[in-house]
Amino acid sequence: MLSYIKDVLDNMPSGWVDITTHRLDIYNEELAKTQFLEQFEALYNDNNSEKSALEILPTAYDYIRLGHPLSCVLEWGIAQLDGLKSENVISFSSKTVPVLAVLRKNLFDHKNTQIIYTGTLPDSFDAQAIERVYGYQFELKKVDSIKDVPAFDGSTIFIKNEEQIGAIELHENIDFYISLHGKLGSVLVINGQENESYVADIQHVRRRETIAMTPANSVIAIQSLVSQTAFKVEETTVVSDKASVLNSIKEITRSSTTPLVGSSGLSIQYAIMMGLINDAKENHKGKAIKIVVPPNCYGGTNDQARRVAACIDNVDIVDLLVDGDNDMVQSIDTVLNQIAKEDAIPYIIAEIPTNPRVEVPDLVQLKEVLTKERKTPHGDLAIDPVFILDQTFCPNVHFLGEDDMLSGVRTISFASGSKFPSGGRCTAGYCVGNKKTTALMEKIELHLGICDNEATDLQYEILAEQLPSMNQRITDAYKNTREFVNYIHEALPGAKINFVSEELAQQGFTPSVFSLDLPTKGANAEEKEAYKRELNLKLINLMITEIPDESKFCVSYGQLKGCYWTIPATSTQGTTKEGDKDYIVRASLSPNLDLELHKKVFSKFVDSI
Repeated sequence: MLSYIKDVLDNMPSGWVDITTHRLDIYNEELAKTQFLEQFEALYNDNNSEKSALEILPTAYDYIRLGHPLSCVLEWGIAQLDGLKSENVISFSSKTVPVLAVLRKNLFDHKNTQIIYTGTLPDSFDAQAIERVYGYQFELKKVDSIKDVPAFDGSTIFIKNEEQIGAIELHENIDFYISLHGKLGSVLVINGQENESYVADIQHVRRRETIAMTPANSVIAIQSLVSQTAFKVEETTVVSDKASVLNSIKEITRSSTTPLVGSSGLSIQYAIMMGLINDAKENHKGKAIKIVVPPNCYGGTNDQARRVAACIDNVDIVDLLVDGDNDMVQSIDTVLNQIAKEDAIPYIIAEIPTNPRVEVPDLVQLKEVLTKERKTPHGDLAIDPVFILDQTFCPNVHFLGEDDMLSGVRTISFASGSKFPSGGRCTAGYCVGNKKTTALMEKIELHLGICDNEATDLQYEILAEQLPSMNQRITDAYKNTREFVNYIHEALPGAKINFVSEELAQQGFTPSVFSLDLPTKGANAEEKEAYKRELNLKLINLMITEIPDESKFCVSYGQLKGCYWTIPATSTQGTTKEGDKDYIVRASLSPNLDLELHKKVFSKFVDSI
């Protein structure tokens, strides 16, 4: 088995390491957690490690948050050595989140937890903050040896630092064995059939609050597994790379505060959430916290906010209607008036432009509604909102500088790094605040550390390389998108296109994403909807079939080349309530693609309908 894995490492496709999504043309979301390993095992049984065979394995999981080919191979190899099911082995880039994942499930199951460790716990493990802010309860004990782990009425988590990846010494008193592997991250082993119900919950934490062990680090871990020797992490240029990245973000955003960089956009967003809740618990004791979030926004954002609220007693979700017939400014005004009446704390998460309708609110009115003084029923000044701005679509627009539109509002901006910041080469995301959020940013930094979710050395290196060219790539991708949108207007005038106006583009909003509501027909609303959904898939399938080297079925954008197509309702809005989903086509163009060929294929689609 180890010999086979060594051959796989020697022959693996470069895309397993170099990009965040491999073989999207054969990605089946419903089978994402099983299809890769089933086909990988079939190759193993045939002793086939040929590059051509590995190249056609389907995408594993989604991006590299939940998992990817190399993390799957690592987990499978460890499971084989230990005689376990491969799903019972879960790797993390973080050393503390696997602990938090078990504690989260036990919170809901009202189950006691003891954390036993040898040597030292991760530096970032802050037991007091985890109990006080996250609401997790546990007992913490140090032992000299695994043989000293006591029996316990509840779950036992055992944590050990290990310099080698390989077989794990399991003990009947241990439910969850977490091996810490320095800069590589950690591996969680779920022991015993009675604990298999934890698998899905732990994977969901990995998907929403952190990421799997990264591809590059998984390679190092697999090499240690194969050679049965200690892993070696080479010296990096992380100090200079990090300085370069922070400077680039400051220049791009015109912010004077120090940015924070996480292992993914959702890692940074989770730090924002927990940092703000920490601040509220310290400075507004006992007051209710309201997380205001659009119900149809990107599924990860929506789902994560609701997951945070589910864990903490005084945190609730308030829907913010922003798209279509709803005006963001008016909705924010209504919501803030209501929160003031409850004397609660408002944290607003919003995307500008919105996703998937690509709408931009009136920014002067937005500023006014966010800075408006409101009173509580007792006549006191209501707590002012924190505006958490998802700028992933347009990370180049200035909101945070001294003279910018939201300088007077407590505003924190964040962006997903797998999009424009890295051009699809890594998942690292970042956040930065304006001057009014200095104290909040300190709390966010604390929780980024507690979750051990800072960007890896290689992620910093990639961002240092990619960020300086980001604004130019945004400009070039917008030009392609505007030309394609204009072409679709002419070729299919019956389609409704959601994209920024020329006027908004002049103000700096130059996204490379648009959504397309295709013309439909039918005797009633049901028939029309069914026909349109069929047409959506027909268009996407034609594009990815006719232009397989450039057109992909994927939720991403901001990539270095190609064109990406998706239906938000069945991709980014996977956890969104059915009534809030958008069954439309969303397309995103890169700076580098054959635009004339895309026009030609779109024309073929128009002729076919």
